[in-house]
Amino acid sequence: MFEVSADLVLILMGAAFVAGFVDSIAGGGGLITVPALMLAGVPPITALATNKVQGLFGAGMAAITYARAGHVDLRKQMLPAGLAFVGAALGAILASHLPTDVIRFGLPFLLIFIALFFAFKPGLDDVDKVQRITPLVFTATLVPLVGFYDGLLGPGTGAFFMLGFVTLAGYGILKATAHTKLLNFASNVGGLVGFILVAKPFWMLGLAMGAAQIAGAYLGSSLATRIGARLIKPVLVLASAALALRLMWDWL
Repeated sequence: MFEVSADLVLILMGAAFVAGFVDSIAGGGGLITVPALMLAGVPPITALATNKVQGLFGAGMAAITYARAGHVDLRKQMLPAGLAFVGAALGAILASHLPTDVIRFGLPFLLIFIALFFAFKPGLDDVDKVQRITPLVFTATLVPLVGFYDGLLGPGTGAFFMLGFVTLAGYGILKATAHTKLLNFASNVGGLVGFILVAKPFWMLGLAMGAAQIAGAYLGSSLATRIGARLIKPVLVLASAALALRLMWDWL
C-alpha cells in the first residue's frame, strides 16, 4: 500500500501551489503535478486520477476570481461547462479503448504551434477581435471536443481552450483566459468521474494538494486580472513549450 510522509505531502502541496499559479494564468499545471506525483511513487493511473482531484480546486478558484473581477459571467457558461463535463467523462471512460499513443505522438507539435502562435501572432492583446463562428457552434463543437481530450489524455487542455477562444470566438487574451477556467473545472470533474470507474485516486492527498491549488490559483488569477496579456502571453508560451519538450522527453 502506498504511504506518504508529512514531508512528502508538503513537497507535493508546494508543487500544487506552483501548478495552481501557472494553470490559472495559462494552463499546463498538470505538467508540474503529474510528474511530482509519479516521482513520489504514485502509480501512473492513480496519479492521473489524483491530479484530477487537486486540479479541479485550482480551476474552480480561478473561475471565481475572474468572475468577481467581471471578466466572465459563470451563469452563462453553464451549458458549455456541462458539455465539457460530458466530453471529459466519455474521454476518461474510453481512454483504454482508443489509440491514445497516436494522439500523444502529435501532441507536442500542436503545443509548439500554440506556443509560436501566441509568441509571434501580431495584435494579440486584451481587445476582442473578429468572431469567426457563433457562440452556439463554438459550444456545440469545440467545447465537448476539448473536454473529451481532457478526459482522454489531458496535457494542454487549457491551451487548447485558449486557442479556440482567441481564434474562433475572437476573445482578447484576458477574456479568453477567464472563460477557459470554468470549462477546465468541468472537464476536470468529468475526467475524475470517468477515472473513478477504472482507478481510485488518493483522496486525502488530492484534497491537501487542492488546498494549495486554491492559494496558487487565487494569486495567479489576481495578477492576470491586473496585468492581462502582458503576463498571460509569456506564461502561456513557456507552459506550452515546456509541456511539448516534456512529452518529447518521454519518447526517449
